[in-house]
Amino acid sequence: MRHVQPEGSHFIGGGFRTGEGEVIESRYPATGQVTARVDAASDAMVDAAVQAARAAQPAWAALTGAERGRILRRAADLLRARNQELAEIETIDTGKPISETLVADAASGADCLEYFGGIAASIAGEHIDLGQSFAYTRREALGVVGAIGAWNYPIQIACWKSAPALACGNTMVFKPSELTPLTALKLAQIYKEAGLPDGVFNVIQGRGATGRALVEHPGVDKVSLTGSVATGRAVMAAAGAGIKPGTMELGGKSPLVVFDDANLDNAVGGALLGNFYSSGQICSNGTRVFVQRSVREAFLERLLKRTEAIRLGDPLDPMTQMGPLISAAQREKVLAAIAAGREEGATLLAGGGIPRLQGLEQGFFVQPTIFADVQDTMRLATDEIFGPVMSILDFEEEDEVVSRANATEFGLAAGVFTRDIQRGHRVVARLDAGTCWLNTYNLTPVEIPFGGVKRSGFGRENSRVAIEHYTRIKSVYVELGNVAAPY
Repeated sequence: MRHVQPEGSHFIGGGFRTGEGEVIESRYPATGQVTARVDAASDAMVDAAVQAARAAQPAWAALTGAERGRILRRAADLLRARNQELAEIETIDTGKPISETLVADAASGADCLEYFGGIAASIAGEHIDLGQSFAYTRREALGVVGAIGAWNYPIQIACWKSAPALACGNTMVFKPSELTPLTALKLAQIYKEAGLPDGVFNVIQGRGATGRALVEHPGVDKVSLTGSVATGRAVMAAAGAGIKPGTMELGGKSPLVVFDDANLDNAVGGALLGNFYSSGQICSNGTRVFVQRSVREAFLERLLKRTEAIRLGDPLDPMTQMGPLISAAQREKVLAAIAAGREEGATLLAGGGIPRLQGLEQGFFVQPTIFADVQDTMRLATDEIFGPVMSILDFEEEDEVVSRANATEFGLAAGVFTRDIQRGHRVVARLDAGTCWLNTYNLTPVEIPFGGVKRSGFGRENSRVAIEHYTRIKSVYVELGNVAAPY
């Protein structure tokens, strides 16, 4: 196992710092082995990070968008140049296969930095003609952004949050998940090497108490979270007390609808990606797979054959296609959901247990699991499991499946497979979801907005729309004539 211990636990004001807080261990999920240790930030360390960000923000915002964009684009180049190293660290920290992290983590983060670096110079307000007078608007930075990341895509999330924030002239204090503390520190180093001024991007480690201290800090002007609904509720309550705007990218229980005219091989591929990629630990996963009854058997036959061929093993092995879950606690949660599915009468078609993998007995693995005959009221269909568990539900008619797909508190994502383009657009328009896919699933290029509705959150990551969530509008009325006062 390669050495991944960082130089320090926190990155504040352009350099590493180590405190004396609670020691947090990072473990390789495939073996349970401790690979690095960091300490949780104290309130004083949180304050130091926020103060560093506040001190750096005016000068950073005073640069032109083009100047800020050049730094982001240089950082993107560095991310790509070091993709192999970053992918290995991400695999060790998360347990995701190296075959995934090489293409989906730092690489997508680089795309994000490149995109926002490219549009930074075009962030602007508008001119409004009022006849004899006119007005204009200015897009101004909010100030300091407090951002909290999740453990499933650590460096990608750090990029998704920092790139638009920095492009707009904000500074950031970022807290990664305590389960995956490492690559945010690497990103901070890369930013510094690319020319980012000290204090513009800071990283602090810690658990919920550290996140709470960050959100509640009076020097933080905006909050951005990727996490669970429960965490989002707590963060928004804390932010609300300070009247701070927030972007919340939360959980999901997304529907994936397969109509009888769909290309079944493509639909099966979408269902596999939407349930087993990253061992099912993706918030937008299409975990409720609705299959029109007339093609149910053909769909299941193809699905089971391809599921049986999934190669589990050491995530650092390039041939491994699926790795472990992030932690022992997450595995217990997933196994409990599988047990509940059996108890409630769903039909287990594949998996359902812990695989036997020589040399990886202490890892946090769960077999790719498929249940059929799932009913809408079963916990398999209502609860976010965040593991490799796919639920197959049957349906007959379009109106029926739309109604059932929308019968959830979540609204992050949805997918539709059909060759009928009119039906595809019609159904997507009726689905209560912020991000939808037609004839594919879980593709999230930076050019399109990503986010949810209902309890899946609000605000959007990525695309030009993200600029609206990291700037404020100032309106300026300009009078060209005399002031007409009745006094």
